[in-house]
Amino acid sequence: MPPDDRSAVPAIHVEGLTKRFDAHKALDAISFDVPAGSTVALLGGNGAGKTTTISILLGLLLPSDGIVRVLGHDMLTERYRVLPRMNFSSPYVDLPHRLTVRENLTVYGHLYGLTGLKQRIGRMAEELDLVSILSRPSGNLSAGQKTRVALAKALLNDPELLLLDEPTASLDPDTADWVRGFLERYRARTGATILLASHNMAEVERLCDRVLMMKGGRIVDRGTPADLLARYGRGNLEDVFLDIARDRRRAAAVP
Repeated sequence: MPPDDRSAVPAIHVEGLTKRFDAHKALDAISFDVPAGSTVALLGGNGAGKTTTISILLGLLLPSDGIVRVLGHDMLTERYRVLPRMNFSSPYVDLPHRLTVRENLTVYGHLYGLTGLKQRIGRMAEELDLVSILSRPSGNLSAGQKTRVALAKALLNDPELLLLDEPTASLDPDTADWVRGFLERYRARTGATILLASHNMAEVERLCDRVLMMKGGRIVDRGTPADLLARYGRGNLEDVFLDIARDRRRAAAVP
């Protein structure tokens, strides 16, 4: 494919995606695209289907039905072409506690088959202010330090697609603001695509081009933050989130 045509292919294409766990339908025929180079939020309450969606995009779960294409490849048949070009971060997934930060990053770098790993780790440590804790066991880190280490792990391979689960959870406001700025700079510098799940609505308004609202395994609304604010007649996304969670009537139909 000529380079000029790549941006026309969505970084993520999901069509009719369904996931059943026995009698429970965790995802009910959802469809969406994430344009290349964009930042899109996947929002919803607990049990909405966000984690299941991300797990399928990562190839950790197989769909019961539907199409999932990531970076132009079918995740069922061509996953091996995609995984080296993407990565994932969550403060809720612990790295091995006994390994130091440097050892953890080295292990993950080898799993990705990266070259120049020492230099990569040094660069990430500088960018994410980890130099002073590289020799510290991961189990001895604060919540904020663990979040930054998880982000360093996710960026080691310079991913074209970055999946984030609550990227600023457990961070103080100053550090959270710094992380958001870092993500903005990373996307601007690399042209990467970011899909994030977050319960911080101010974060979503700042970072995201589009929002997918999930409830009960379905996408119940979508649009830019400005679209959703106008549609629900609200001043912030938190109130929109509550309207959807509590089944309040929308101001207008979904476009």
